[in-house]
Amino acid sequence: MDEARGDDGYFPEGSMLRFVQSHRAVGQTYGQRALIIGATHPVPYVGTSQSTLAKERPFERLARTALAFETIFFAPRAEADRLLAAVHDLHTRVRGELARDEGSFARGTPYDAFDPELMLWTMAMLADSSRVAFETLVRPLSAGEKEDLWADWVRFGELFGMPRSVAPATAAEFERWMADWFASGRMHLTEEARVVGRAIARDMPVPLLARPGVTVTNLLVVGMLPPPVRRLYGLRWTAAHALAWRGATTFARTSRHALPAWVRRGDNADLHKTVIRSERAVLARGGRTMDLPGQGR
Repeated sequence: MDEARGDDGYFPEGSMLRFVQSHRAVGQTYGQRALIIGATHPVPYVGTSQSTLAKERPFERLARTALAFETIFFAPRAEADRLLAAVHDLHTRVRGELARDEGSFARGTPYDAFDPELMLWTMAMLADSSRVAFETLVRPLSAGEKEDLWADWVRFGELFGMPRSVAPATAAEFERWMADWFASGRMHLTEEARVVGRAIARDMPVPLLARPGVTVTNLLVVGMLPPPVRRLYGLRWTAAHALAWRGATTFARTSRHALPAWVRRGDNADLHKTVIRSERAVLARGGRTMDLPGQGR
């Protein structure tokens, strides 16, 4: 990696990605949204699912991914480089093909963690959700800020091996790229993806005292999904949901200045670790946090 430039992080103070992701409201919501939308493309979803060894701990796997991303966002380069090397090693094992037709994607369609288009897809889900969460819960971004944020996300993708040439050249082109996907008619959920996405939207394991807050977070996340994605998952969204969502987002935007900086800004490591501990507690009692297809009781 590029250690010659110092060990001050790939996204130092002043970078747009660090600024956006340092808002806790963004860090608490963008990942859920990214995962739910990401699962609408069956090729990368199946590739990731088939390569994991931790299906009995799905939320721990997701929380550890979130912790890894925050390492890239905020940690010194030396620490980020160690994580990137470990991820690269894991990705060498993600290769195969669809075992059956999935929507418009035929049986035998290959997947490979180093396929540039699939690498773009993974990064794009994070980038789109990062922008949407910030603009929904904090404030609108200027055109220049959007360009800077998109450039940082492209840099993020490059750290994992994505060629810059595969990414849309501008933030506006990227937004059109995302809109084209939602309108393409190619979105498709595998049976497992539907279960996982609905659980991510509604059933994140946390202690009892944290559940009211997570219920609000879930409302925010589902409201930030494009309507075609909500319909695909069968996530109920009524006029009452929309009214509550507008109230919650307005409160988030208007109340942030009343909160001390240490509450508004920082990483979400404590939340992610809480999810890991909560899921482990459920498993220790002999339960499950998610009933995936093919898992017998």
